[in-house]
Amino acid sequence: MLVGYARCSSSSQSLDIQLDHLGKAGCEKVFAEKVSGRSTKDRIELAQAMDFVREGDTLVVTRLDRLARSVGDLHRIIEKLTEKKVAFQCLNQSGVDTDSSTGKLMMSILGAVAQFENDIRRERQAEGIAKAKADGRYKGRKATIDPARVKELHSTGLGPAAIAREMGIARASVYRALSA
Repeated sequence: MLVGYARCSSSSQSLDIQLDHLGKAGCEKVFAEKVSGRSTKDRIELAQAMDFVREGDTLVVTRLDRLARSVGDLHRIIEKLTEKKVAFQCLNQSGVDTDSSTGKLMMSILGAVAQFENDIRRERQAEGIAKAKADGRYKGRKATIDPARVKELHSTGLGPAAIAREMGIARASVYRALSA
C-alpha cells in the first residue's frame, strides 16, 4: 500500500498541491498536517503515519524537506521505516528511495542540503534582526502593560495578585513593573 505524508509549515500555506501529487501517485491513505518541520516532535500526523504503515507498504512524500529538515531526523525516520520493513519514496526528487544504495546515498545528501538551507535561513534572519536593531528599526514588541497604572494600584494598597486580576495580566508582570 502507498501511504502519503504531506506537511506545510503554517496555516496560511496550502497542502493542496502535495495532496494532489500524492493522490496521482496512487496513495490510498494520506496523512497531512500544518506544523513546523524543524523537529519531529508535535507532528501528530507523522506519528500516526509511522504507526499506520505495515510491512510491504511504502511511505511517500512529495519532497524530502516535507518529511524532515535535519539529517538526524531523516535518518531516525528512515531507520524506523526500515525496522518495520516499510519502503520510502520521494516523488519530486527521483532516485530518493530506500530500495537501493544509490537511493539511500541521495537521500542522505539531500537531507544534508535541506538542513544546510535551514541553517543558512536562520543565520540570515538573525543577521537581519541584528542590523535592524543597530539601525534602530527593531524595537521589539510594544508594551502591553502600563507600569504607571500598576504602581498607582499598588499605592492604593492592592497586592500583586489583585493588581494582576484587575489588569488582566500575569502576577510576574506586576512584580516586573513594580521593580522598574
